[in-house]
Amino acid sequence: MAITRNQKQAMVQELVEKMGRAQSIMFAHYIGLTVADVSAFRDKLREVNAEMKVAKKTLTSIAAKQANLPEISEESMPGPISLIFSFDDPLSGAQVAFKFAKDHNQVALVGGIFDGKVLSKQEAMELAKMPSRQVLLATFMGMVQSPLTKFAALSATPLSSFARGLNQLAEKGGIPGKTPAAPAAPEAAAPTVEETPAAEEPAAPAASEAPSEPASPTA
Repeated sequence: MAITRNQKQAMVQELVEKMGRAQSIMFAHYIGLTVADVSAFRDKLREVNAEMKVAKKTLTSIAAKQANLPEISEESMPGPISLIFSFDDPLSGAQVAFKFAKDHNQVALVGGIFDGKVLSKQEAMELAKMPSRQVLLATFMGMVQSPLTKFAALSATPLSSFARGLNQLAEKGGIPGKTPAAPAAPEAAAPTVEETPAAEEPAAPAASEAPSEPASPTA
């Protein structure tokens, strides 16, 4: 059944809106999947905030142009394709499709658009094999925290051993084989020298008090 002009415009507008929000767009084959398989595939995409949309190539090219994306050639979309929009992590939709294809060979990545560039099939596959953002962040945090953890452990170990050693020595009364030295007698405090007043010299007798000479004997 042919679709009307208004329906085409509505489809293009929907594609433009999704392309504007998507972090990446993958082109994937899907022909041959059962209805149950398609439903399961969509569910796995929704878990990572991604979505699959089937659209005609002509409408996809028009929408990409209106969304200011690179021009998509026919060679970039070989055969019937679906569009996989990843709205949070640009790798999420490609990774789900790559994993789903392991058990469903009808699914295959054939290209896409990422970072303002049209991807080839090989580039789309390489993108799907990259670690997710969560894995990269976890790996980075592990690399950052590991040296700090090791440093803290190495720093604490000698201090703990030293403390335990001091405790054991204290319980045994000192280093084995050596008698503790007797405590030194406290030094006597040096007597303080008090200043004593200088002895007063006896005053010379006054002239009036001088002893009189003995009288000479008379003849």
